[in-house]
Amino acid sequence: MIKNIKWLLLVSLTFVACNNDEVAVNPDSSDGQPLTAGSANFSKYVALGDSFAAGYSDGALFKKGQEGAYPNVLAQEFALVGGGAFSTPFMADNIGGFSSGGIQIPQFGPRLYFNGVGPVPVSGPSTTEVTAHLTGPFNNMGLPGAKSFHLVTPGYGSLNPYFGRFASSATTTVLADAASQSATFFSLWIGGNDVLTYATSGGVGINQTGNANPATYGNYDITDPNVFAGAFSALVTGLTANNAKGVVANLPYINTLPYFTTVPTSPLSPAALGGALGVAQVNGLYSLLRMALGAADADRIKLLSATSANPVLIKDESLADKSAQMIPVLTGYFTQQGDPMAAINATAFALIFGQARQAAPGDYVLLPTSSVIGTTVAGAPSTINKFGVSYPLQDGHVLTANETMQVKVATDAYNVTIKSVADSKGLAFVDTKVIMEKLVNGGIASNGYTVTNAFVTGGAFSLDGVHPSPRGYALIANKFIEAINMTYGSNLKGVDISNYRILFPRSL
Repeated sequence: MIKNIKWLLLVSLTFVACNNDEVAVNPDSSDGQPLTAGSANFSKYVALGDSFAAGYSDGALFKKGQEGAYPNVLAQEFALVGGGAFSTPFMADNIGGFSSGGIQIPQFGPRLYFNGVGPVPVSGPSTTEVTAHLTGPFNNMGLPGAKSFHLVTPGYGSLNPYFGRFASSATTTVLADAASQSATFFSLWIGGNDVLTYATSGGVGINQTGNANPATYGNYDITDPNVFAGAFSALVTGLTANNAKGVVANLPYINTLPYFTTVPTSPLSPAALGGALGVAQVNGLYSLLRMALGAADADRIKLLSATSANPVLIKDESLADKSAQMIPVLTGYFTQQGDPMAAINATAFALIFGQARQAAPGDYVLLPTSSVIGTTVAGAPSTINKFGVSYPLQDGHVLTANETMQVKVATDAYNVTIKSVADSKGLAFVDTKVIMEKLVNGGIASNGYTVTNAFVTGGAFSLDGVHPSPRGYALIANKFIEAINMTYGSNLKGVDISNYRILFPRSL
């Protein structure tokens, strides 16, 4: 009835110290004007953040990705005006992720590469042993998976191996290890994971707004805005304790990332459904469901078109569950059809479709769901066993409009805190929300290229649909530099993004 459309949706598509009272100058600049750090002192730069600061890309952390992380690019520019050495806790190879006893740990898998059809993992295993400990301290303290409150949580290294591999002790905090370095300048971009894990999981977590105890949170929960505010304020207070200057960034709306924007809500062409016969078969099921839902709720599921693309069928847990009212109608129908198990089958149908509806604008079908749509649901009857067509995509497959709004509200609250703290401390501020909106709406032109958020081809994002590509990280670094120049009177030129590749190849 339907063809397997895995990946079909996707392809039809880079030293002189000075103190606070000195101005570092390099006479060799591209336009003949001497470079200056302005009022900033880059002699000791420390970067805090999550996977973006770490240089995570293509679904993994690996050495080449780390080398191109935006803090590393910034440090190279800072070195032109007095910036000192900048060390990174490099992974052991370019496979990515962690191994244990020479075996790749599944939740820390290898990086992806594009094989001409879609993203696939490179062969492994990684040689980065999860129990190996590095001797620090390190300037780049970006940690994949970190949420705001994690950076002030004692013993976080026992929960996150990316920190555990270089933490100064078993009980230290990320902030303590950063503060011990007495940085003269810092960058802080944190908070994305406070909503992102919820969003990328399709909203399977809990919105913890109102819960001030992060120790009770699950991995996929939304952080309470007051918890975020307390953590972010503590981080900036600790990092500025020695009068260090710095730059902070706010958060874009997550649903502008390719992870959420690549797969359309209406990907079911008549051809993919098997032509007119396939459409008619699905409409037979939909007509039955519409009847069982009743007139008031029938439009949850509309009949499919035989001439244009159609929306996928999804489960929306925010909908009133209509299974109870559907059971008697379905029982009567199956009885008329001579089904000896009419009551049992009616109940099964009602439980499956009681909160079903078709996807609509405002919903976001997740990137991995492209390989699920149209596949067979194990254990389901053959008449209702195609995901997104005759069986609803489940909670983890789609971020619904209701879930998206919860993420937006939390993001807006976090951003109010970030801007307020930045202003109160006189810090440089990067508006990544505006930057991301530009990437979505026509792109950003730089060095002869226009970079957009388009998956694979846009140039800004890697193959995981969330983290930047090398060129994307270079663009981010340039935006940080713009904010630093504006706040501190420096005149760093930034980097030429054309020197940074769009995607990493299979072999590095």
